[in-house]
Amino acid sequence: MDFLGTVIRFVVSALVLMFVGFLVPGFAPLGFLNALLAAIVIAALGWVIEATLGRRVSPFGRGLVGFIISALVIWATQFFVPGMQVTVLGALLAALVIGIVDMFVPTPISR
Repeated sequence: MDFLGTVIRFVVSALVLMFVGFLVPGFAPLGFLNALLAAIVIAALGWVIEATLGRRVSPFGRGLVGFIISALVIWATQFFVPGMQVTVLGALLAALVIGIVDMFVPTPISR
């Protein structure tokens, strides 16, 4: 993926996180810069988990384990991004909404 594609992917991810903030209870709405930072942190945490434990338990993996890991990554991101507040239920619902959005707008990383 080239640089412009990566930038576009993070901008789209930030917009999805902003949408999720308005839609999901327990997930505080984010401004664009905080959402962009959250998208970068989520990608970084996902990369670390995938590099450590393998693709089957990565946030991008399919199934229940991937869903739970995605929710944990979203929940953990609040500790790195100022202004981001997420409850456990909010992280679970956000992982569900982001998974549904990802079905319709797939990125190269989601297979």
